[in-house]
Amino acid sequence: MRTTLGVIVGNRGFFPDQLAAQGRKDIIQTLRGSDCRAVCLGPKDTKFGTVETWEEAKKCAELFRKHAARIDGVIVTLPNFGDERGVADALRLADLNVPVLIQATPDDPTMATLDQRRDSFCGKISVCNNLKQYGIPFTLTEMHTVAVDSEGFRSDLERFAALCRVVNGLRRVRIGAIGARPAAFNTVRFSEKILEAHGISVETVDLSDIFSSIAKLGQSNRRVTARASKIRAYCATEGVKDEHILKMARLAVVLDDFIKEKGLQACAVQCWTSMEENYGIVPCTVMSMLSNSLTPAACELDVGGALAMYALQLASGTPSALMDWNNNYADEPDKCILFHCSNAPKHFFDDVKMDTQEVIGTGVGVENTFGTCVGRIRSGPLTFARFATDDLQGTMRAYVGEGEFTDDPVDTFGGHGVVRIGGLQRLLKYVCRNGFEHHVAVGLSSCADVLNEAFSNYLGFDTYYHK
Repeated sequence: MRTTLGVIVGNRGFFPDQLAAQGRKDIIQTLRGSDCRAVCLGPKDTKFGTVETWEEAKKCAELFRKHAARIDGVIVTLPNFGDERGVADALRLADLNVPVLIQATPDDPTMATLDQRRDSFCGKISVCNNLKQYGIPFTLTEMHTVAVDSEGFRSDLERFAALCRVVNGLRRVRIGAIGARPAAFNTVRFSEKILEAHGISVETVDLSDIFSSIAKLGQSNRRVTARASKIRAYCATEGVKDEHILKMARLAVVLDDFIKEKGLQACAVQCWTSMEENYGIVPCTVMSMLSNSLTPAACELDVGGALAMYALQLASGTPSALMDWNNNYADEPDKCILFHCSNAPKHFFDDVKMDTQEVIGTGVGVENTFGTCVGRIRSGPLTFARFATDDLQGTMRAYVGEGEFTDDPVDTFGGHGVVRIGGLQRLLKYVCRNGFEHHVAVGLSSCADVLNEAFSNYLGFDTYYHK
């Protein structure tokens, strides 16, 4: 996804103007090389296309407002000290409510004469001080000063683009709640009103409406047969009858239509036991395919879990899954087993096959539970996240952190993997004491710092960052 960034080039008259002029050229060249679009004043608009005075701040804000619908974030670049008020005024007047990255260009100690020194090191502190006074949240580069043509800044820019995706995406996300909460799962209760207050909308539909729409699709429907072929190609289906594959295909077509009609970015599904008792399959493979194609689908009507999956996806650009904090791993305190039945996306496995749901099958009959995605989750980096609505305080709460999926052996069913997380026992105490759900969203990525900053700095969620 290409990112469009507003650019404010700071300048201060008694510092070298030529540094500001060159700084504007350098940042735009860097953005173009990173496949980012730039919205920036030009030399014909203000002195060198920079922002220093009140009038220049107004011109910058007017330009940003004109392109507000496509600006994902703003970069403030300081080739010299920069004018702290001009930067802050431009951001206040533009009122974009998007992430802001502050970059300061380093000085060369061999070029410290009056006509060559930048003093951006100092100017950045002054700009940040003013933004704090104005109540404008901002993001810092990893190093206090960093050249815009360096690998360090390219890494900052990549992280900032991910941050913009998460912040902007969560402010206008629409999540489908497909079915009712399973009666046995009080743990996934949530407040639609608290979510709505944060720009997160929930669209509900009863499973009876889904089943009614399925009944109207003939088994020879071209969309159904095409989807059945995709299901067979998605994972190994040996031993699964055609009638079960066709049921999954019809469900998939109806869910596709509902998602498109309501403009959803993610969904949560009542995956048991009504689905098995009234329709004769588990929806796991259908949900796995949705998540794998970047429409996260959470089980057990866990809307908070679906939201966390979507946040992980926005940050990393890769599929995410919802799993249980499920088992200890021997006597190793920093390891545990993450598990689900499962509907994890194919992206998580080296090898995956379709099977029955062994747990639910004991109650509804194994023949009604074809459709799970069974396999071992491949080893690699892990980021985990969880949202909850605090109904008593009227707030959103979250936790994030990182670890890794390991190659440690485990013999079980469903989708599963052993994870190592430093300080796991401390994390689990936090989860239990603060009443979080037993579900956790996971991604095969390293992006916890992005999520933490998005949640706490820009979205105002009460966030615990586990390190």
